[in-house]
Order: sequence, then structure tokens, then C-alpha cells
Amino acid sequence: MEAAQEYLKEQNEFDDNDEPSSLPFNSPFRSTRLHIQRSNVCSRAYFVVVMVFFHVYILNVIALLLYVHYNNGPGDLVSGDGGSSATDSDNGKSLPHPAPSSRELHVEDYSQSFSLPRIEGIRVGHVQRVSLVPDKTHEMKTLSLKPLLFEIPGFLSEEECRVVVQLAQLKGLMDSQATASSQEQEESNQPLLSLSTEEVFSLLDLNQDGLLQKQEIVSHSHSQDGTWLSPDNLRQILTGLESCPTGMLTLGDFRHVYDVSQHPGQEKSGKLHSQFKQRSKHTWLFQGPGSHHVLRTLRNRVTSLTRLPSALVDLSEPLQVIRYEHGDFSNSHYDSSPSNSETTCAHTRLAGNTSALTEVPCRYLTVLFYLTSVEEGGESTFPVADNRTYEEQALVQDGVDLTDTQETCSRGNLRIKPTAGTVLLWYNHLSDGRGWMGELDEYSLHGDCPVRRGVKWVANSWINVDPDYQQQARYQRVVAQRHQAKSGMDYQSLSHSDLHQDL
Repeated sequence: MEAAQEYLKEQNEFDDNDEPSSLPFNSPFRSTRLHIQRSNVCSRAYFVVVMVFFHVYILNVIALLLYVHYNNGPGDLVSGDGGSSATDSDNGKSLPHPAPSSRELHVEDYSQSFSLPRIEGIRVGHVQRVSLVPDKTHEMKTLSLKPLLFEIPGFLSEEECRVVVQLAQLKGLMDSQATASSQEQEESNQPLLSLSTEEVFSLLDLNQDGLLQKQEIVSHSHSQDGTWLSPDNLRQILTGLESCPTGMLTLGDFRHVYDVSQHPGQEKSGKLHSQFKQRSKHTWLFQGPGSHHVLRTLRNRVTSLTRLPSALVDLSEPLQVIRYEHGDFSNSHYDSSPSNSETTCAHTRLAGNTSALTEVPCRYLTVLFYLTSVEEGGESTFPVADNRTYEEQALVQDGVDLTDTQETCSRGNLRIKPTAGTVLLWYNHLSDGRGWMGELDEYSLHGDCPVRRGVKWVANSWINVDPDYQQQARYQRVVAQRHQAKSGMDYQSLSHSDLHQDL
């Protein structure tokens, strides 16, 4: 203990007697200690900044995953035949795509929920490779984004084209309905019987209370009796009734409304005056069970190409085959129709709106097959494809109607020359952003230029979808229920034609 105290005393004496020259030795030591403290402070701040950026990154990733999840729509989570719309093309990789199932479809397939996947166009000129048949890939080229339009060369073989043409010839072709002029269209809308305004009012007034109500007009529209009122007349009368504050029409009100309905052209000033015209021959080919194997193969290939559920494709319209001879054409038109409270889709009419006045075609997309090549003319034209904007008035330029393919086919924005085996696919409707069909795409206006030399054979495959998701679901349930009633019979795969014949 005494030795330790003596040692400490000697150390204190050494420090007191230390020379000033030793001070510089201590100062670096103190400076170094202070530098270490500052470094520790900077390290903590750096750590906090890194952690903040890391958390922000994680939050962005989570937000992106949620966006992708909800943007795909709830229907995409339902297992079905529809696949993803992602593609890989320019790198030469082939898109993996499941082959269509060869099994027989069951009732559950027609009553399930569906989503509507869309192929991505990426950009005009973009080429993606798709696998539609074993051991072969096809190149699918984007021709336009408005409408979303693709071209697939070699979709059909030469033999398949020949078989479809021969089957159409065996079935027999009929003249396509055409309207020669707006005057003839107006004459065709005129009623067959000439009645006074008072007589028409009395016929519509079912309860004879001197007032016309909406249900009285609607009930007449479903009587299929067009001998004294045309659909256009009924539509005009219903519009006039809905604009009436009381919701009913007296005889005096009806006189004014009925006069307007008799001259609808006065209400359409500024609209296109030309009517849809075409000249061709066509027939329909059934593609369900018992049909030619080439037709069934084409339907399966369309299912693979569009990536839509098989049941949805099978319940769509039969294959329409058209022949255009020299001078034959079709003016620009839409394959589908805009949604309207006064209309119902023709394919879902069994579960449709009973108050609708008119049945219209509802076609989500069109697949157009070129069955022959054409020596001259016969191009498919999309007059407003990829326009910056769309205005109906702009279709009439210098007094010339751009929808008149006989006169202005060369002025269309996009024209495709028919080549045997090539297929065009385009969407007639936009997406509603939730995985279902949205508004009619006005850029899908298209027509057929007159054939100058040769014969043009084409086929149309339309996929029918109701823009009202609930309406389509009810239709699917009706299909399932009606065929479940046939419990004592062997179940057969359904199709658009035999379903409606049965119901």
C-alpha cells in the first residue's frame, strides 16, 4: 500500500516538472479525440438518411404492387382460359401460351365470372411473337393504337383458306343487306299503314285514359308489330315523353312529338347524311360440335390469340364468310354499338332489359380472316386510325364523305391489302379500366374498298360481350340453368346459334 502511494507521488512530481516542449505531444492526442467524436456524429446522421431512403423505397414498391393489383381488375384473379397480356417480342423470345383445352365444356364454364384481357400494342410497328399452334410461332405486328389493331400473317394455311371458301359455297351465299341511299333508308322506315295522329295516339293509349305513359310505348315496341310505327318513330316519341315534366303525353303534346318523329332528318342536322352501304354476298358457318374440324380449329386458334375464356368465345356469333366480286365494297362502319339505355345487346336479349326499344350487336373485338389475295383493290380501310382527335364532322371534307369508300378509299389513314392467310385483330371497344368492356372506340371505323380486279373472300369472327358486366353474368346463368334442365340428356357444348334456337 505504501509502495503504491509512493508511485503515485512520483508520477505527480513528474507531471509538475514536465517541460513545455512536451505539450505539443499532448495536443495531437486531444485533437484526435475530438475528430473521433465528430466522425461518430456524422456516421449516425448518415445512417438516419440511409434508413429514410430505404423506407421510402419500400413504400414505393408496395404502392406499385397495389396499383398493378387493382389496375388488373378483380376478374383477373378468376382462373380461366384468359391469360396474361404481357408479351416479349423484339428479343426474339416466343410467348408461352397454353394450348386450348380439348375437353368438353361444362355448365360451370358458362356460369363463371370472366375478365377481358387485352393484348398490349406497345407502339405502331411493334412486332411480338405468339405461339398459336405446336412447333410454330407467328409474328403479330401492331398497325395502329387507335384502334388497337394487329396483323398476323400466316394465321391460316392455304388449305384452311380453301376449305372455308368451299364450305361457304356449299352452304350457299345470300346478298348482304344494303342501303342504296338516305332517301331509300327514309322510305324503309315509313310505316306500312297510313294512320292519323289521333288514331296512333288511341292505339298507343292502352288504358284509354287520354294520357300516354312510358310503359304503354315500351309495351308496343315489344309487340313486333311495325306496320304502323317504325323503331325510329317509337324512339322519337319516347324521347319526347321523357322530356315532358309530367312524364305523360296528352293528345296535344303527342301531336308535336309525332310530327317530329315523322321528320327525323330535321333533328339530325350536322350529322353524316350518308347511310351504311355495301354490296357483297355472305353466309354463316357453325363452329360448334359436329362442324368441320377446320372450323373448330379456327375457333380454338382465335381463343388462343385473344386469350379470352373459351366459353365466352363459344357463345359468340358463328363465322361470317363474305365474297366481294368486281365493284363490291362496304362503306365505313362500326362492327359494334355504343351502350345506350334504350338498347340491349342482341346476344344477351334473353336476360336483357325489357324496356329496351332496340337490339344491337355488342362485339368486343373483331378477327378478320383474309381467305384470298386480291389482284387490285379490296383493301380494308380505317379512315381515322391514329388520328389525334375524332370528330364526326371532320369525316366530311370539302363536301366529300370519307366514309364513302367508293369515292374516298384512297384518303383513309390506314389501308391493308388482302393477303391469303393473314388475319387482322382489332378491339371495337375501349377498356373500362377494371378488366371489362368500356365505351365504343370511335377510331374503329372501317370499311372495304371496291374490288377492281379479282375476287375477295374474307371471314369475320366476332366475340360478343355485353358492356354491362351484370347483364353478361345473368346471361351466363341463363345458359347454365336452361341446359341444366336437360338433366336426362347428355350434355353437349353450347354455341350461339343452337342456344338461341333452343331458347
